[in-house]
Amino acid sequence: MPHNSGLTCHRVSMSRFSIVYDRFLIAMLATVGLAMLLPASGAVAESLRAVSTLAIALLFFLHGARLPREAIVAGLTHWRLHLLVLAVTFVFFPLLGIAIKHALPPAWIGSELMLGVLFLSALPSTVQSSIAFTSMAHGNVAAAVCSASLSNLAGVLLTPLLAACLLGGNGETSLSVNALTRIVLQLALPFVAGHLARPWLARWLERRRSLLAWTDRGTALLVVYLAISASVIEGLWRQLPFTSLTALFLIVGAILATALLFTHCLSLRLGFKREDRIAIVFCGSKKSLASGVPIANVLFAGNPALGMIVLPVLIYHQIQLIACAVIAQRYARQH
Repeated sequence: MPHNSGLTCHRVSMSRFSIVYDRFLIAMLATVGLAMLLPASGAVAESLRAVSTLAIALLFFLHGARLPREAIVAGLTHWRLHLLVLAVTFVFFPLLGIAIKHALPPAWIGSELMLGVLFLSALPSTVQSSIAFTSMAHGNVAAAVCSASLSNLAGVLLTPLLAACLLGGNGETSLSVNALTRIVLQLALPFVAGHLARPWLARWLERRRSLLAWTDRGTALLVVYLAISASVIEGLWRQLPFTSLTALFLIVGAILATALLFTHCLSLRLGFKREDRIAIVFCGSKKSLASGVPIANVLFAGNPALGMIVLPVLIYHQIQLIACAVIAQRYARQH
């Protein structure tokens, strides 16, 4: 979701960005460890689930309030770039996920982790890191703001629909009336309400930029804690072989490498200039943890395998930050 209220090009301090995400990585690892040692159950789990429901609604409300109307308008003027990013995010990735599902033997990572890989392929792009890396690489920051914003706006509805299509054949999830109701009440309605309230909240939120960042990270940590806790209680983690975890890392790394190569080659072949190609590479290859984990919590509510399903998203998130930091530095040296 948008973490930027304007389209003015700016240079993001990568040292500060790296420190924030290093701390978040430590917090995420600590959350996973806490959930495995002290999983939430009973009344505690129920209370935390109620809090997470409210936190997710607040998160999408704030994202809607922060979405600049200019980003939507500006998207119309650079439609080729934004259409390409959306196509990679919501067409190429799902097709890649389907190809992996049919190419790999089921025993490699198990059905729950494969569901997570498919869910990963349906997620929207990130915003903060896409803008940061595009800025660091001297790319088109305004285009990155627009593309990432539009991707997240589309993802509110497209991600649940794609996930239902990708996973529906396994009977794991479907767009039932209850599922649609949860999506509308927890994701779409707060997002629309927040955007409608933007004229009154935009300046207040602009002065409190850290509020959305803390809401993002806090909600993600809470949902991950509950998801891992449920998996631990069900004994799913004891059934996860080290070989499957290793294979998952390789698969997720291969997905990222394929996306980076595909966006680079396609944007080059289509004749985009260097600054635009940089924005396409970073926006098109990313998958959002901040949006993905809350959406998974809504879409797979009550599924004891939720921890396994979000694991590929957690791994992809960390690998993409490391890989894209290296690539952005290489772009910067060539500038």
